[in-house]
Amino acid sequence: MVVSEGNGIDELTQFAIETIRLAGDEALPFYGKGKPNLRFDEGLVTEAELRLTGLFEDKLLAKFPGHQIFGNRQQNRAYTHEGERHVWVYDALDGVANFQAGIPLWGISLALIENFWPILGVFYMPVTGDLFHARAGQKAYWGDREIRATAQANISDEGLLLTYSRFHNHYRSSFPGKVRNLGCTAAHICYVATGRAEGAVVANGSYQDLAAVRVIIEASGAKIYRMDGGEFFLNEYMDGQGIDDHLLVAAPDVAPLVRSYLQKYA
Repeated sequence: MVVSEGNGIDELTQFAIETIRLAGDEALPFYGKGKPNLRFDEGLVTEAELRLTGLFEDKLLAKFPGHQIFGNRQQNRAYTHEGERHVWVYDALDGVANFQAGIPLWGISLALIENFWPILGVFYMPVTGDLFHARAGQKAYWGDREIRATAQANISDEGLLLTYSRFHNHYRSSFPGKVRNLGCTAAHICYVATGRAEGAVVANGSYQDLAAVRVIIEASGAKIYRMDGGEFFLNEYMDGQGIDDHLLVAAPDVAPLVRSYLQKYA
């Protein structure tokens, strides 16, 4: 995919990384400030998300006023192959329960698509300082370090499978290694991209949740699959509907082995 002339890929990448870092700085004053008498402080999360969304909208308007922002059930109205071709997909907070509770595994993601094709993806974790990024069809990076998903289809008791909450209600697992839920889907997928985890099982996702990390995971040599092993096409969910199917994120040679350890309850 060739980025249109006048908006070079280096300029777009620099904008994405700088803006997502600024959003991280803006988010930190809210981090861990959930009301102690509430299990989940929805008011705090909403305020933070509105602040972060407003910041991104202002930065985009100032830098690329002709670009659009993806909105659930909105993006198809003006997005065509002719005119307004650039759309940014911004997820202000992934891991909101961790965010409001003061647990550092949460982050902000940003992707750019052009003519329905992914261009780049960035995921930033402000507390840890971890920045994952990739350009479509190129290499994936963790900061300045190139990353690759594990491609060896042998899993020992030191292996790691990352899952969603209530995974145990849906699957019987014979996975020989560790099974963990860290509370942040994008982080799970990026850890697969680094080779730190063999795979991740994802549930209750959306296009907005997965747009950026889709670019990163594919650049690392892994993919997002349906749990039955079939192909998964994220663009089928661009109209904003939720993704009902459970998904498996892993390298092509590893995914069948991970699936063999998981049996879905009837």
